[in-house]
Amino acid sequence: MTRNANAYDPTGEWYSVRLLYPLYTALGREFVIDLTACSDLEGGADPASQKSIETVRKWFQDIDQRIQVYQLRQFLQMTSLTSEEGLATWLQHHLRKPKRTDSDRDKIDFLLVQLFAHCAPPRLEDSDVTLAYVGQILGPVIGNVEMTLPESLKPLEQFTESSNSCQSLNELLSSGTLEQERKLKASVREKYFEPIAMVAFARFNFLLRRVFFRLMHQDLNAILDGLRDLELQGVSTLDCRSAQFAGDEQIGRLRMICQSWKVMFHAEYSSGQPLKMLVDLRKVVEAALGHSGKSTEQATPGAKAMAAAAGAQSAAGHSPVAEFKVVSAPPDADAESPDNAI
Repeated sequence: MTRNANAYDPTGEWYSVRLLYPLYTALGREFVIDLTACSDLEGGADPASQKSIETVRKWFQDIDQRIQVYQLRQFLQMTSLTSEEGLATWLQHHLRKPKRTDSDRDKIDFLLVQLFAHCAPPRLEDSDVTLAYVGQILGPVIGNVEMTLPESLKPLEQFTESSNSCQSLNELLSSGTLEQERKLKASVREKYFEPIAMVAFARFNFLLRRVFFRLMHQDLNAILDGLRDLELQGVSTLDCRSAQFAGDEQIGRLRMICQSWKVMFHAEYSSGQPLKMLVDLRKVVEAALGHSGKSTEQATPGAKAMAAAAGAQSAAGHSPVAEFKVVSAPPDADAESPDNAI
């Protein structure tokens, strides 16, 4: 892994920007951002002068202001171009800025958990995701971590317990945990950039990812089980207008949509609109089953275990499921999405 972000190495700066340049240009193409080519980097030669380095710094400064946080999140979750070195270098790029904006902080927040997820073993148990372990993984990039959690950050432990206790996506999104974490992150201001704070937030976000994927799989399985039960009762259509579908939606089509969501949420779990539709669709199916005396809440232990296993695998970034591209709304349109926290 790359060296400590606090130990500036002028010789390594050129190597870093050369590594980041193709990632930035790929992100620009993905979101149709009109990026002016940087001639000093296009040629691939070593810098000829200090003026060349200053020109490159200005190019990255301008582009950073144009790249939105949600675009960085979506790009890194879809692209195959990043590596451990690339993620660490991108993280260092933002950490080294003399003056960091809220946007920089949110990008750092995501890059921290993305780097940890990339480095973590696929079958890492939640109980093993300790502050010390996260600090061990991230320390070479963010600097020496003093393993004493400040009082101001101890609510993160409560937030983790609260999210773990949620039994559905609707409960998670309605719990207020995500908003509380965002407020805490904003309240610590510059102290967020202290190594122990970055480690604590990265740990919370990684564990929250696992909760999200577990609940997502659990909700999808509950919907699919409910659709099967309704079909056995002779029901062929459902009024799904509250979930932004048709008033006479075919159950067969709903099943195909749920199967596609299983793939889509692996690729981009921040998609606010599909996420809300998933939550609302479960409510529709539960209401329909309620008239017949059944409920999707009666999930079998086996189904819950499968959802938990899928959640751990997805959050760790080692899922073999094929991904496909989806279009996400900007964060302002998706205030309750877990991706605004992670």
